[in-house]
Amino acid sequence: MNFSVSSLALVLALAAPAFAQQPPPGRPPAAGTLGGPVTGLTTAEMALFRDGLTGFRQVETADSGLGPIFNDISCIACHNAGGAGGASRRTVTRFGLTRDGHFDPLTARGGSLLQQRALDPSFREVVPVEANTLARRVTTPVFGAGLIEAIPDATLLAAAAASKPDGVRGRAALINDITTGKQRVGRFGWKAQHATLLAFTADAYVNEMGITNRFFPEENAPNGNTGLLARADQINDPEDEVNPSTGRTDVDRTAAFMRLLAPPPRGRITADVTAGERLFASLNCTTCHTPALTTGSSSIAALSRKRVALYSDLLLHDMGALGDGIAEGPAGVRELRTAPLWGLSARPVYLHDGRTDSLNTAIRAHDGEAAPAKNRYVQLPAAQQQQLIAFLRSL
Repeated sequence: MNFSVSSLALVLALAAPAFAQQPPPGRPPAAGTLGGPVTGLTTAEMALFRDGLTGFRQVETADSGLGPIFNDISCIACHNAGGAGGASRRTVTRFGLTRDGHFDPLTARGGSLLQQRALDPSFREVVPVEANTLARRVTTPVFGAGLIEAIPDATLLAAAAASKPDGVRGRAALINDITTGKQRVGRFGWKAQHATLLAFTADAYVNEMGITNRFFPEENAPNGNTGLLARADQINDPEDEVNPSTGRTDVDRTAAFMRLLAPPPRGRITADVTAGERLFASLNCTTCHTPALTTGSSSIAALSRKRVALYSDLLLHDMGALGDGIAEGPAGVRELRTAPLWGLSARPVYLHDGRTDSLNTAIRAHDGEAAPAKNRYVQLPAAQQQQLIAFLRSL
């Protein structure tokens, strides 16, 4: 390789975005705020949260296992809007070949995720010429993720089986959780491809930063070129090693941070917000954007049997023309998980591809199972549309 590891680390550090809204290391935001811990943690749990926040902010380098191909150099580089764990305008690219109604992720060519950066330009991936399906996805926020993780599978299975109006179906995303080997109901990611935060984090480490770990011990080869990978990868796998003093890896500590991260607080409740919330229900938007679910029993008291006001059923729905054309995990090309709406006010852009910063435009783009509710919204007087949007902005 024709680069210096030390000079590379400097270049990558200088390329890292500055996050002025983030407090200095060692000073997490107050409990119950964006980027802060969930309320009611024990002293030991707070220590895990602080340690995990440090890991979440950590800038990775070639020495720590970054690359050889990757999308960014830290978790917070993509999860930062409103605080550590938020969404952002950052997108990743998915690609594949669609032929005769079948989606091929072109795994042998490095698909379906494109790693857009590399330790050396000669390793960098490109979209293969045979790919005819391309999609972009924005970063999902992870505020309140531990509460989402603690919702029982049985709750989501029951929601999928329940009768719904407007021809809405919704199905639970059944996946094999790589961390336990058990079949679970997925709930994290645009395609509900992960059921646990440990799996979600481990996947992000290897696919977004190129850091192999005990669950994903093999590097991504640039566009599937294993010969090039053999020349590019100089660090033994898995790269995410256990810290002997704690018994945890970086994947463990980052997952713990997200598990203990507070849900987004509600904004000010005005008369328009209250009226908009009633409209939201009357249009049957709540069929998919379920106002609240309840966690099960948890060893973490702060997460046990809590109301989770996430405004999502966490199910997969056929979104028609709004689908991204990518089949992934349990989800088909037209299916997306109902995006939780809590924390909507902290998101810079909307929809899975971040195509708009207008809530009105985002609502009007809904299709498939969401089309009847969307059509009722379109028919509302402008004043009532604004009330519904005021409600969404309060989340």
